[in-house]
Amino acid sequence: MRFSNRSGLFVGIFGLLLMNISCEKTLPIAPNENGLLDGPVSGLSKAEQLLFLAGDVAFNDDVFTIEMGLGPVFVSNSCGSCHAGDGKGHPFISFTRFGQTDSTGNPYATFGDKRNQLQHKAIPGYEPEELPAGAPFSDFLAPAVTGLGFLDAVSDADLIALADPNDSDGDGISGRLHYQIVPDFVTLRPNSIPHNGRYIHRFGKKAAAYDLLHQTAGAYNQDMGIVSLFEPIDPYSGLEQDPEVATQTIHDVVFYLKTLKAPIPRSQDDPEVKLGKEIFTQIKCGSCHTQTMTTGACSIEAISNKEFHPYSDLLLHDMGPELDDGYTEGYATSSEWRTPPLWGLGLSANSQGGTMYLLHDGRATTIEEAIQYHGGEAEGSKNLYNQLSEADRELLVKFLESL
Repeated sequence: MRFSNRSGLFVGIFGLLLMNISCEKTLPIAPNENGLLDGPVSGLSKAEQLLFLAGDVAFNDDVFTIEMGLGPVFVSNSCGSCHAGDGKGHPFISFTRFGQTDSTGNPYATFGDKRNQLQHKAIPGYEPEELPAGAPFSDFLAPAVTGLGFLDAVSDADLIALADPNDSDGDGISGRLHYQIVPDFVTLRPNSIPHNGRYIHRFGKKAAAYDLLHQTAGAYNQDMGIVSLFEPIDPYSGLEQDPEVATQTIHDVVFYLKTLKAPIPRSQDDPEVKLGKEIFTQIKCGSCHTQTMTTGACSIEAISNKEFHPYSDLLLHDMGPELDDGYTEGYATSSEWRTPPLWGLGLSANSQGGTMYLLHDGRATTIEEAIQYHGGEAEGSKNLYNQLSEADRELLVKFLESL
C-alpha cells in the first residue's frame, strides 16, 4: 500500500500536533506574578535591568568558600541561603544576637570586634562560637527582602509624622523612631532630618540599620565573615583586612534589593477578603501596620514618588512581655520591635518549607498564633480580635493571607 504525498503531509502535521500537545502537558505551568516575591519593579531602564541582574547573581548565586574569604566563623555562606526566593528564612537557618541589656553597650561581648551576633558555624580548624554565660539573646529569622527600595525611599518627614512617642492622641499606641549614629561609609538621604546628631534608622528587626548599604555591608561581614571596603574589620580577629568582596558587588546587591518589586496582593476583589480588610481596620491593626505610604524623590525613577502598601509604619513599638527576649539593639529596648511589613505575608510558607514561621524568631506557625503573642501597645487590638466571632476571625485571616 502506497501513501500519496497528501497523505504523508497529513501524517506529518498530525505527528507535530501530537508532539505539541504532549509538550504542553509536560511543561510546568508558570506561576502568576502575584504568587512570586522575586522579580524587578516595573519601569527599570535597560541599564538598570543589567544592574538588577548583576545583583541577582551576587545575591542568589554567589556561594562563598574558604578560598573566597568565608569565615573563619560564620552563619551562612550566601545571601540566598537565608532568603530563599527573596522570602522569609526558616528556623533551621536562624541567627542569634545577644547581650546589650541597655543602650550603654554590650558587656557580654567576648569576640574580636565586640559584636553582638553569634557565629555558630566554622571552617575546619576553628571552633564555632558559643553564647557567653548569662547573656540575654534573641533568635532571628531572615526577613523577606522584596519591596525594600520603597521603604528606603520614604521621607524622614513622613516617618516623623507617623511617630507618637508620648501617645499624644491617647490611643495607646506610642510608636517611636530609632535614631542612631550613621556609619562613615553611608551617604545620607537628601531628605534626612537629624535629631541631636543622630538619624532615623529603619531596617532590621529593631530598625538598627540606616539604609540598604548599611544593612548589606553588615550582612556580608556578620553573616559570612566577609570583609569589604565598608566593613574592613574581620569579625573573628577584630583586625582590619583587605576586602574579600568587590565594592561593585556590594553596590550591585544594594541596587538589586532597592529594585525588587513590592509583593503583589491577591484576590482583592473577593467579597470575603474585603470584609476581612474592614475587620482589620475595626480592630485597629492599622494603627501600627500602616497600609499606605508614598516614596519621595528618588534617583531610581521606577520607585520615585510612588504610592505603595507595606502595612508597616517602620516605627519601634513596645510589644509586651511575651515578645521581650531581654535583648536590645542600639537604643531599642528589649520589648521594642519595628513593625514588620505585612505585604507578602500570605506567600511566607513558600520560602519556609510549606509552613509559616512568623514573628522575629519564627515561634508562631499560624497567623492566629502570631496575633496571640501581641501585647504591650498591641494588647488592645489582640483583645478586640479575641472578641470576634469565629467567622470574623476567619475573614481577617483570609485578608491577611491575600497580602
